[in-house]
Amino acid sequence: MHELYLAEAVLNIVQEYAAKQQFRKVNSILLSFGRLSCIEPKSLQFAFEVQARETPAENAALQFKILPSVIHCFSCGRDLELDIYEGTCPECKGEEVILVGGTEEMQIIEMDVD
Repeated sequence: MHELYLAEAVLNIVQEYAAKQQFRKVNSILLSFGRLSCIEPKSLQFAFEVQARETPAENAALQFKILPSVIHCFSCGRDLELDIYEGTCPECKGEEVILVGGTEEMQIIEMDVD
């Protein structure tokens, strides 16, 4: 369960910023990642809640901006947003496709702090 490691990494960043910026409490954190990045939001939420105890991020709300999976089809020239990546273009059935979105790594986009 790599969500445990991801939660720990987020908390390390929060604590580093808390030391530099002198804030005491984190109210919310907005995280961004691609749909195909294999991050399970509920597992990440749980891991974060457990690990955030007795830190500035205790009781902070985690919010997620999940970026869509997108392919570019070289056969028809389209960029298409997909729910499920199957390796072919859903429009022309072409097999010459490349993933151009949905695999983005997790990032902290913003934090609301006191």
